Amino acid sequence: MKLLFLIADGMGGWPIEELGNKTTLAAANTPNMDMLAGKGLIGTCRTVPKGMAPGSDVANMSLLGFDPATYHTGRGPIEAAAQGLQLDPDDLVWRMNLVNLSEFDENGTMYDYSAGHIGTDKSVPLVEKLQAELGNDEFTFYPGIQYRHLLVHKGGAKKMEAGLNIRPPHDLTDKPIDEDIREFAKSPLMDKLVRDAVDVLADNGTKAVSIWPWGQGRPLILPPFEEKFGMKGAVISAVDLIKGLGNASGMEVIDVEGATGLVDTNYEGKVEAALRFLEHGDFVYVHLEGPDESGHMGSVEDKIKSIERFDSRIVAPLLEKYPLDKANYVITCDHFTPIETRTHDETPVPFIMTSPRLIPSGEKSFTEETADRTGIIIPDGHDFMQWVLNKTR
Repeated sequence: MKLLFLIADGMGGWPIEELGNKTTLAAANTPNMDMLAGKGLIGTCRTVPKGMAPGSDVANMSLLGFDPATYHTGRGPIEAAAQGLQLDPDDLVWRMNLVNLSEFDENGTMYDYSAGHIGTDKSVPLVEKLQAELGNDEFTFYPGIQYRHLLVHKGGAKKMEAGLNIRPPHDLTDKPIDEDIREFAKSPLMDKLVRDAVDVLADNGTKAVSIWPWGQGRPLILPPFEEKFGMKGAVISAVDLIKGLGNASGMEVIDVEGATGLVDTNYEGKVEAALRFLEHGDFVYVHLEGPDESGHMGSVEDKIKSIERFDSRIVAPLLEKYPLDKANYVITCDHFTPIETRTHDETPVPFIMTSPRLIPSGEKSFTEETADRTGIIIPDGHDFMQWVLNKTR
């Protein structure tokens, strides 16, 4: 049987007073996931190993069956794998956001980690300008999509910059950046590069006033997914993070036109791409970024909307084409992105798993609470994939 992993990034959350102390998942109208909760098995999975930051990089690596403690080197290297960059083992790869700050100074505040969700059509020329004016034998700027780009420091993995601890900008919305400014200052090289970038980006007509390098590490190496799990697999996502994990593990990476990573993404295109692949493949990992972005923005309305669209426009049409007697499903999120904190949380995530071999949970709804009360928990997220296969084969 086919196996479908359907991932609503950041879907988990905490009870919100304005929703009657319900989470956004519990408040959302999700008849398809609720039905599957009754016909399948539900529980929780710890996708983030203790001691590691609760990032989508770590969590999705776990869900795909790879131990982050062994393979994770940083966010930047995963996204570099998406672009297929030719890198040397000692290169240091940074994820580089275009951001909106009050100022790059100890008195500065992070206004927006995404520079107003800048469009790719506007961001790529800015990164190309940065490369033209600041790129050299040591630093190369690589354009990505929207606000997500890359900076490669040639041979930097053997230099002190590899040890800098710059916080992810999505953790800093409306917060002071003094800690990070002091951290950048430990490297005169990086400090000057960012300050020079601020000058290059001045008066460009967008909200992108600075770069924000973070998540640096050596190039990523993963074992082949098909050899490890015996399935021909594919990933479908708008974001380079998921594409990079797919590329690095030898999976097929399917691009979908109009996939934005936001609430307005091309849901139908993702479903069509999954169905085409399953005509010859065994496993598909369909990733939706919208709930996470809504959580970072602190929008209750958009997070509920993105969860409901995930249910009605991803889960429902896939179930129609591949009902439960033809495919097994896992529906989950990689991590929590609570509205209250607007950042990631390491709380074990709720999941649904379906298979004719399983005894159904009998739950009437799929929420963080119903998943938690079953008492079923996968303590090490990287074991989840094999656990699912053992239960369904």
